[in-house]
Amino acid sequence: MKSFDKSLEIETEEEGNVQKQENNSEASHNKTPLLLDSWKPYKGTRANVKEWLLKLRDCLESVCGIQWYGFATLGILTAVLSFLMDFSVAKLQQAHLWLYAKLEGHILLQFLCWTLYPACICAFASSFSHNICPFSTGSGIPEVRTMLTGIELPHYLSLTNVFTKFLGLICTLAAGSTVFLGKVGPFVHLSTMIGAYLDRLCRLIQGKKKDAGTEMMVVAAAVGVSSCFGAPVSGVLFGVEVMSSHFTVRHYCPCFFSAACGALTFHLLSMWSRDGETLQALFKTNFPTASPFFPLEILLFALLGLLCGAGTRCYLFCHRWILKFTKTNRVFLTMLTTEKGLYSGLVVFFLASLTFPYSAGQYLASKCTTKQLLSSLLESRQWSHNASVRLELDSLEWSSSGAPIFLSLAFFLLMKMWMLVLACTLPLPAGYFMPVFAYGAAMGRLFGEAVAYVTTGRDVLGQQWTSVNPGGYALAGAAAFSGAATHTLSPALLAVELTGQVTHAVPVLLSTLVANAVARSRNCPSFYDGLSISKKLPHLPSLKKACPQLPSTPLGKVMGVKSVQLQKAAGPAEVQSAVSNSSEAQIPVVDSHGTQRAFLFLPFQAYNMLSVVPAQTVFVADRGKLVGQITMSEVQTTEEYVDFYCCPQIL
Repeated sequence: MKSFDKSLEIETEEEGNVQKQENNSEASHNKTPLLLDSWKPYKGTRANVKEWLLKLRDCLESVCGIQWYGFATLGILTAVLSFLMDFSVAKLQQAHLWLYAKLEGHILLQFLCWTLYPACICAFASSFSHNICPFSTGSGIPEVRTMLTGIELPHYLSLTNVFTKFLGLICTLAAGSTVFLGKVGPFVHLSTMIGAYLDRLCRLIQGKKKDAGTEMMVVAAAVGVSSCFGAPVSGVLFGVEVMSSHFTVRHYCPCFFSAACGALTFHLLSMWSRDGETLQALFKTNFPTASPFFPLEILLFALLGLLCGAGTRCYLFCHRWILKFTKTNRVFLTMLTTEKGLYSGLVVFFLASLTFPYSAGQYLASKCTTKQLLSSLLESRQWSHNASVRLELDSLEWSSSGAPIFLSLAFFLLMKMWMLVLACTLPLPAGYFMPVFAYGAAMGRLFGEAVAYVTTGRDVLGQQWTSVNPGGYALAGAAAFSGAATHTLSPALLAVELTGQVTHAVPVLLSTLVANAVARSRNCPSFYDGLSISKKLPHLPSLKKACPQLPSTPLGKVMGVKSVQLQKAAGPAEVQSAVSNSSEAQIPVVDSHGTQRAFLFLPFQAYNMLSVVPAQTVFVADRGKLVGQITMSEVQTTEEYVDFYCCPQIL
């Protein structure tokens, strides 16, 4: 019976296999030949192309690594984007001024043209950025610093963000002197996004993992500044200073190589666009080289650094205050959350009304672009003693209605201070370095004109001062103010590279050093640190600078003491007694019993240890003597104490 059942099972399996074969044969007849064979067109051609590409890769790798071609491509692409942006912005600004000039004689229409044009494009930039990619607004440098610490922010490196930030930044810059913003910060962000994708491409060609490192992003952070001005050396140093400890020595050579490629491309594109002066310097100057400054002027440059440092402290305080105000005021908070386009339009309309050439704009050089503004401020000739220069200034709206040049410059400084602070709240892509650079140049120009007015043609300590160069003071003021705002020294070299004036390198560096000393006093955070704190981005501040009393904080204030402890030489009776009397899961073993005493220990060091080791408790010992323990909750409590009591100025 069992054999009969087995034979039936075998027969049914054979019938099933036959049926499957018949079904497969029918299906194969129904299929087309294209589905039976994985046919692809031009197999031979594609094989030849692939073979040649592999040979090309091997040939390129025999010269240098693929990564170096990525560095060169990064610099070239960033410079091309910078040139295209400058070209587009120039055309938009020319269209605005052309339309304004065509309405000559109709003041009301001119007012509407002057105000509605920047208001509309800024409202469009804000709405477009918010709807397409909300992460594209702002500077971008705080986010880049966060990503270079190892924290992943994938939305800030997307292709959508590249397109949105590029288009939004063009609209922001097209508003001109109305909003008085720049492009350095967003371009660092754009360069970093391009570098991230080039890094993936290079690693794909090399067959490596995608997340193998961030060297390309580190290089991109430095190239972004270089491609904006064609200044490779100062651009790399500025990136190193701003990104703090995220640069290593092995990154210097790739950074300078990529920055040189970007600067060369920027200069060549500028030459081909018939802007020949950019081959030498972005801002053309003609400082005297025989006697650039008098020896006693060194003291005046130091005094200018003090004034710029004090002005920077005021600017940073106002900037932190308005950031805090917009996050606490209900009206501003609601508009910045739900009506960003409306907020940007209203603020820009208000600023444009103030810069209207027939109102306060006649004292603010409102028709000047940033390049024209800096070129006029860096003029070596004195404004107050030269009639021909006064005629040129009248054409640039610097001294309309016969007003003294000192009044125009003082009014410019007073108005631009709070206007720039207000413009920093706009939710659109914008940079904040060039505005403070130009503001410092105006401050230095006012100081230089005052020095020239007082000392020209007079004896100063037995030395005849024939002529003083106010443009040198403007150059020093630009470097000092921007360097103090960002807590960097590279703007001194940037000022030299932008103008080609090596003769003023020493006084410019002196002013920048003095201004930095004033700005860093009392542990005031820099502009970018303030943005990181306001956005609550993870960053690496210097706790010893932000809270000097932190290193001397006794751990005993927050550390619990173990009442039960064992010596190494303890016997069974002592071990039994300790286990019976202790309710803790862990009992420390020490060389000898000791009493708790004040022990200097940084709370963030305990936090680092607790984060690394899989434990919630750290035992603290000094030379084998237990002095106490500290837990994660106690460390977090300590950090809140330090943030509230020790660092109130950065909240």
